[in-house]
Amino acid sequence: MTSPIWHTRRTLLRTLAFGAGASALGACATGPAASTGDWQPVEYRLGPADQLRITVFNEPGLTGPFVVGAQGNIAYPLVGDVRAAGLTVPEFTESLRTALQEYVRTPNVSVEVTNYRPFFILGEVQRPGSYPYVIDLTVMNAVATAGGFTYRANRGRVFIRHANAAEERSYDLTATTPVMPGDTVRIGERIF
Repeated sequence: MTSPIWHTRRTLLRTLAFGAGASALGACATGPAASTGDWQPVEYRLGPADQLRITVFNEPGLTGPFVVGAQGNIAYPLVGDVRAAGLTVPEFTESLRTALQEYVRTPNVSVEVTNYRPFFILGEVQRPGSYPYVIDLTVMNAVATAGGFTYRANRGRVFIRHANAAEERSYDLTATTPVMPGDTVRIGERIF
């Protein structure tokens, strides 16, 4: 028969060994990340699949819906292809106004985004995929749209690759972490 003190020591040693192993695994990253940081607000830039409503005052033939094509341009009457991708809405408005000045005297141009390009979510969510973007979308809203977290999801970190970025970045997962159109959101797997 073993004495109770040996049983206690054995339990203590198992607990220490398990704790050391868990600490070693916890130090491992769940995936590659370019950097860790807080969210920095980004001014929205147009990109392929954005749908625009362009209005030119007193010019009904130049007013209507347009879609930014895969090459980043829109095909616009009179002026042809106009570059939109990578520009903010005010920058694009000024670019279009400048292009129209050759054909229309003092064009008054208004541009608004009617439908944003979709965002993508993958990793530890119930239904990964592409979803339509809505204004003020957060990571928590995106996860809810994708059916919620799986039981293995890391609910403390999120990895986001912005539409014009080459690498994803790691962020703390909070209720206010925003998602922009065209972003790819990845929910990593927790260790334990």
